[in-house]
Amino acid sequence: MKLKANGIEINYQIEGDGPVVTFSHSLACNLSMWDEQAQGLEDRFRVLRYDTRGHGQTEAPAGAYTLDQLVEDLKGLLDGLSIAETHFVGLSMGGMVGQVFALKHPSRVQSLALCDTTSRYPAGAAAVWEERIKTVGARGMEPMVAPTLERWFTAPFRARRTDVMERVGAMIRSTPPAGYVGCCHALPRISVTEKLRDVRCPALVIVGEEDPGTPVEMARDIQAALPAAELAILSRASHLSNVEQPGEFNRVLGRFLDKLTGRAKL
Repeated sequence: MKLKANGIEINYQIEGDGPVVTFSHSLACNLSMWDEQAQGLEDRFRVLRYDTRGHGQTEAPAGAYTLDQLVEDLKGLLDGLSIAETHFVGLSMGGMVGQVFALKHPSRVQSLALCDTTSRYPAGAAAVWEERIKTVGARGMEPMVAPTLERWFTAPFRARRTDVMERVGAMIRSTPPAGYVGCCHALPRISVTEKLRDVRCPALVIVGEEDPGTPVEMARDIQAALPAAELAILSRASHLSNVEQPGEFNRVLGRFLDKLTGRAKL
């Protein structure tokens, strides 16, 4: 389904009934990244997933994007669907959107689950993002596929689950270059660690124990900065912890949401 908001057509999907839980995906992914989470929650929640600007079937305007722009896309989507408040789950880029959204629109967020993400990057990280922008601008998404899969999943999982590697590899490959580059301009500029003390809703921080891109130390920084946050470290998981360890991810997230909403799996 599509909805016009903040100047673009946003692709989204809604399943289930109950309190709304909104899922926001990683860079170079799309809403299908959350398939197993939607299946695990739709029996007791209204699950909203959407493709971020420049990804999936959402429009991919040329030019640099900003985190504020991505946040206003989300606000426009919620407004268009008449959703006044939501529980929010974001991984990597999605977690960055969630942090800024909760700071800008606190009344809209009932809880935050921030997964394999960061609240700031070290200064030296800028060069990595510039190199990605340069590579994709010149050669498209293909050069990103293999190194991204290597960062996102542990070696044993990559060897064992070639089917997942093919599926996620196709998702990376099909990401519009303009959308990838646009978001690569936005993400390294995040710097909200000190502001997170103003986030009053309950929060859960999830991280894969072997995540090299947004490691456990970054997750601990977010947990320490938030007034009310719990931390879950998933073993045998790298960056896309929800895909590599869906059972454990769903158990931790489901327990958090069930406790807040009083809903339990039948």
